[in-house]
Amino acid sequence: MAELSEQKEQELGDSQSARHSSKGLWFGVIILLIIIGLAGAGFYFFSQLRDKQQDLGGEVKGEMSKQIADYQSQLVAIQSQLASLESNVAGKDNHFTQTLADFSQLHNEKLESTRKELNESVIRLQRQLGKTRGDWLIADAEYLLSVANERLHLVGDVSTTREALEAADQRLRESGDAATFKVREEIAKELSLLKSIAVPDVVGIYGSIQALQDRVDKLALVLPYTGKTLAAQKGAKQASEPNAKSQGLLDSAISQLQDAVVIRHTEHEVKEILTPEEALFIREQLRVKLEMVKISLVQRNEALFQSSLADVKKWTQQNFAKDADDNSFLADLERLNITKISSQLPDISLSLKMLKDIATLRVETDKAIQPLDAMATGKKATMVESNKPVETLAPALAVEPTK
Repeated sequence: MAELSEQKEQELGDSQSARHSSKGLWFGVIILLIIIGLAGAGFYFFSQLRDKQQDLGGEVKGEMSKQIADYQSQLVAIQSQLASLESNVAGKDNHFTQTLADFSQLHNEKLESTRKELNESVIRLQRQLGKTRGDWLIADAEYLLSVANERLHLVGDVSTTREALEAADQRLRESGDAATFKVREEIAKELSLLKSIAVPDVVGIYGSIQALQDRVDKLALVLPYTGKTLAAQKGAKQASEPNAKSQGLLDSAISQLQDAVVIRHTEHEVKEILTPEEALFIREQLRVKLEMVKISLVQRNEALFQSSLADVKKWTQQNFAKDADDNSFLADLERLNITKISSQLPDISLSLKMLKDIATLRVETDKAIQPLDAMATGKKATMVESNKPVETLAPALAVEPTK
């Protein structure tokens, strides 16, 4: 029994070991299959990963090449910009260099011109300092002659012109220069021409016109006008009659009525009544026309003076009544109308031209004086020889044959 049990146990152990060995075999087979599957899956995934890596590498290479191309194009653009910038800088440098050269040349030219002007001023100053008193007197006479010409032809001031000519002649006489004799002769002729000029009394004529302007308010208008102020007349009447308050009511009423109503006879037909503004305009217009007469007088315009006086006369005859004041006003206008405000002025510029050309006059004077000096020298030598004693002449006669 024991053997049977041992045998059964041994069989049971063998069957169990066989079962265990078969299970281990199957487990190993399964493990191997799993390993093979895992290897195949790994190989598959590795191949997929390699393909994806290759695809990703191609995309990266394409993207990198595209970015490199973009970078190269940007580099080219930057290089072109740098080239244009260098060209601009070179152009500006050339421009600044040229501008600096032009400025330097202009500065040098101005400096040279300033130097020349300074040298000329120095030379002129040296000439001025080197002048004698006679030269200064001649220069002063030249200035006086120019002033005389300006006063005569621009202003018409004959008296100042005459004084300037006389002063210039005095300067030339004090200079003692023989070359100014012809200039002084011409100045004498010009002074004689100025003495024959009838100088109009401009100041007196101007005062007469001003007096006419002051008399405008006294002239009576032809047409009546409203708004007359009678305060002055009332004041005058009250001043002349201090006892008017003691009179009765009737006398005061009559006096007031006489002040308010003025009866004037006129030959002109009254078509309208002027307003105070129109009456003031008529008087002011007459003043303006007289002002034009004064302007033409100051300007020495004879034609404008006559036409302005005619305009004043016509305006007065049309707008003012013919009474004593008006007749006196027109008579003064007639006296002004026959007055000459301008005269024929002579030409006194020849003496100034001659004095400006004093160098030529000095050459001519020297040429004229040389023969006279030679004659005077000859006469003087003759007189000296004739005054020598015989003893002094004898040696000369004795020595002369031996020469």
